[in-house]
Amino acid sequence: SSVAAVLIHEAIGEQLTCVFVDHGLLRAGEAEEVVALFGGHYNIPLVHRDASELFLGRLDGVSDPEEKRKIIGASFIEVFEEEANAIEGAAFLAQGTLYPDVIESISAAGGDAVTIKSHHNVGGLPEKMKLALVEPLRELFKDEVRDLGRELGLPESLVGRHPFPGPGLAIRVPGEITVEKLDILRAADAVYLDAIRKAGLYDAIWQAFAVLLPVR
Repeated sequence: SSVAAVLIHEAIGEQLTCVFVDHGLLRAGEAEEVVALFGGHYNIPLVHRDASELFLGRLDGVSDPEEKRKIIGASFIEVFEEEANAIEGAAFLAQGTLYPDVIESISAAGGDAVTIKSHHNVGGLPEKMKLALVEPLRELFKDEVRDLGRELGLPESLVGRHPFPGPGLAIRVPGEITVEKLDILRAADAVYLDAIRKAGLYDAIWQAFAVLLPVR
């Protein structure tokens, strides 16, 4: 999403308004980092929507990971719709969909494919939104997007960051989600990643993360 935002900003400038939705399921310090980067460093118009109460409320009591994904996806669309209605003349919604997202959700060419997992940014938009969907990275893989990000001048701390799922920590907490569980996982994940960085291993590992298991 960050690479897509900077790429589109290069093309259309201040016609772009970025909407950053904090669903309460982000890693430690992630929201602050995004706001500082886009609002400060790049001076890109940014709407920061804290929708954590909405998302966590709807996820209350939900254990099934696929159901979590669907709830989060529907809530994302709802929040984006509200923000789009508040922006005068908004005609397009851009997303940072990557090719692996498409592969895991459905065949990009429309053929038969087994759904591995649903993605909140794959599958189009409700017709009532009246927005055209723009996905400039849809046919690129993660490593290609990283190369593009470097060409655009994005900091390595952002470009080289490990992949993070759209549903966030919701799918790294098996079973029901609570604020307490999220706080524990967020802190543990930060400690774990910090240790990997200090050991000089972060860039050599494709993905590393903590999971809060429902055991004592």
